[in-house]
Amino acid sequence: MGDHAVLEVPDKPAMPQPGQAVHVPGDREKPARMVDCITVPLYAAIDLGSSNCRLLVARPCNDGFKVIDAFSRVVRLGEGVREKGYLCEAAMERAIDALRVCAKKLRRHPGARLRAVATEACRTANNREEFVRRVFDETGITLDIINPDEESRLALQACSALLDERPYAVVFDIGGGSTEICWIKVDKTGKTQCIETLSMPCGVLCLTERYASVEERRERFEAMRTEIRERLEEFAKRNCCTDMLDDDKVQMVGTSGTVTTFCGIALGLERYERHKVDGSDLRFDDAERVTELLLRMESDKRKGHPCIGNQRAELMDAGAAIFAAIRDIWPLATLKVADRGLREGILVDLMRADGHAIDPCDARRHTVSHIPASS
Repeated sequence: MGDHAVLEVPDKPAMPQPGQAVHVPGDREKPARMVDCITVPLYAAIDLGSSNCRLLVARPCNDGFKVIDAFSRVVRLGEGVREKGYLCEAAMERAIDALRVCAKKLRRHPGARLRAVATEACRTANNREEFVRRVFDETGITLDIINPDEESRLALQACSALLDERPYAVVFDIGGGSTEICWIKVDKTGKTQCIETLSMPCGVLCLTERYASVEERRERFEAMRTEIRERLEEFAKRNCCTDMLDDDKVQMVGTSGTVTTFCGIALGLERYERHKVDGSDLRFDDAERVTELLLRMESDKRKGHPCIGNQRAELMDAGAAIFAAIRDIWPLATLKVADRGLREGILVDLMRADGHAIDPCDARRHTVSHIPASS
């Protein structure tokens, strides 16, 4: 993984809230050890995606790590990149402004070991090297543009503690510029093997842009759903995924703003609360009801919903379509919801590299109640 930068050294904080203990997966063969949560070093992870810029700062603590600072902002770095082939000036400025906030926060935690990654928008853009240079010159942060396999590995590393004893799993991450699907083999000890990863150039931002000309909302939703379903069919067929469904051999974990938003709505949360969402079981029939609720919801109501908000509102139809297509291909009864992803995976990597034992812990488990069909 190479060397990682150390910064020598406000906005609404991201979930999880600073100071909240987060349990993450680790090596089941290594016993957990007690660590001094005050004197151990700090670690930081930045995930710059096509839609969001996110930061976590944490320190190893007992069998997991404790988040001490966090940040998230919608930057839409991938705006127009599929059509134009490059990152536009306004999008780069938004991203750099957010990274300046990250740098400011990191200066409050001198010595934190940092890895900052960028994903689909930067992978796709032909001016990515110029952008990386600008980020370093203006913020001091070195961006590592990672490939889809590395992106999937980090997400799986963060989510694997949510897997149960069933031998196969679908783990997916709906991003702004792409959607990653992993077909996973889980052995009896809980170790995972990624059989195949599919990275589709279809995230909530680029899909919203591509179907903007379809005026009728449900027609637009169904067109997006059909496209994603067709992209997934060969992958599922190649891995004989359907053959496993009837024998209850397959589980599913979803990590994305789309899935966590669906879960928050299904739970009827008055405000988004990570500890009530992460590790939850979301029933597919509840997901269908939330989909119908969203498709009937006017723009102002979506923007005002406590689990959606202004910045995510116009992207929800695309997210709902991708999520629906995944459920079409793998018609299970429930999925596990993960409010964790690349940042947590990066932190696990950094801490393990320094010899910290990060072991899997039981996630908070509860089942989403059915929401009324008339909601």
